[in-house]
Amino acid sequence: MEALGRLFNAIPIADNVYVPLRDVGGVAFLCYLAGAAGDTYTLTEARDAGGTGAQVLATITRYHTSNGVGGAWTLHTQAAGSTVVTAAATAENGMLVEVEDTELSDRYTHVKLASTGAGLVTALQRDLQVQRAPASLAALV
Repeated sequence: MEALGRLFNAIPIADNVYVPLRDVGGVAFLCYLAGAAGDTYTLTEARDAGGTGAQVLATITRYHTSNGVGGAWTLHTQAAGSTVVTAAATAENGMLVEVEDTELSDRYTHVKLASTGAGLVTALQRDLQVQRAPASLAALV
């Protein structure tokens, strides 16, 4: 069986899109910004895909950056917050932040990561509780 549907599910274009965390262990947001401008990414939680009760989720304490083309990952730590700011440097074009399902507030089921610039965001749901063939995966949005 392929990894898609067994280990993870994906939303290739997930900038500012609510990702459900029901029946998964968490989501990894993989971000990329071409050029050396840097970007700011903001994490928000909601009760559903429509954004009901949306509020920032200030749980980001760790994230990783790389050059986006296979370079080594660098760990960054920060005080718990809802944003990640990548530096204006080609060494940090790629960024990855993970959100565990246990980080959400009570009755909240969805999260989104929004770029304030032109950053691309891909969401990878992981630790699927129900595994399926890729063609049988439920639509995420």
